[in-house]
Amino acid sequence: MNFSFFKNPTVKFLFFIFLFYISWYCIYNLWLHPNEILDTFVINKSRDTSKWILEHLGYVVFTGEEGVVGIDGSGGIWIGDGCNGIALFALFTGFIVAYRGNWKLKIVYIILGIACIQFLNVIRFVALAILDVHSRAWTEFNHTYTFTIIIYAFIFMLWILWVNKFSKKKV
Repeated sequence: MNFSFFKNPTVKFLFFIFLFYISWYCIYNLWLHPNEILDTFVINKSRDTSKWILEHLGYVVFTGEEGVVGIDGSGGIWIGDGCNGIALFALFTGFIVAYRGNWKLKIVYIILGIACIQFLNVIRFVALAILDVHSRAWTEFNHTYTFTIIIYAFIFMLWILWVNKFSKKKV
């Protein structure tokens, strides 16, 4: 059997991404998600940080045990497993790991990238909580479309930055 097509860098990249995704899917769904420790930690940190930002913007804020944060007078938003950003962290990590580059630099870039993605996600929660005071319909629209596009575009931009600026650097 001839596997010479694996010498193509694009094929190797796509194959690695596929393997990474399958591995992540299995690890997350069979161990991490049922365990709930990682999800709970990220949701609680996101909720608490969102609350802190909203309070510093002058809002009276409420929170709930299950990842709920909101401004008084609204129903609040619920930060669930699908919105906590963990899948985005894995997506970003997979793209960086799959592409060439120095491993020490990759580790630093992945940590900083995940921190930036988390920060953007918290800003999304803050914006959604503020929108929820004014219009539930706008909250749903922006949650479904606007912020999804912004976050995926940001991850793509981080990957392009890696490819163009950092993947060829030696440490």
